[in-house]
Amino acid sequence: MASRSAESKSVRVTICNQTYTLGTLGDPAELEAAANAVDERMRDIMARAGNIDTSRVAVLACLHFADELRSLQRELDSLRTRIDTKSREFSLLLDKVID
Repeated sequence: MASRSAESKSVRVTICNQTYTLGTLGDPAELEAAANAVDERMRDIMARAGNIDTSRVAVLACLHFADELRSLQRELDSLRTRIDTKSREFSLLLDKVID
C-alpha cells in the first residue's frame, strides 16, 4: 500500500487577542512557537509605540522579523564561506599527508 501524503493539522493560536485557526503539515508545536513569537513581538511594539492600530503593529513586527532574518542569512552565508575555505585547506593538507 502506498504511503499517505502528509495531512494538514489544524492549530489554534492567539495573536493580540485574535484567535486564528491555521493548518500545518509540520509539527504543530513549531507553528504555535512561531505564533507566540509574533504575539510577543507585537505586544512589545504596542507597549512601546502607544496607541497605534494593529495593522501598523503587524507591519512593524514583520519588518523586525525580516531584518532579523536578513541578518541571520548574512551570518549563515559568512559561516558557509568559512566552512568552504576550511574544507579546501583541510583537503589540501590531507592530500599532502597522503602523498
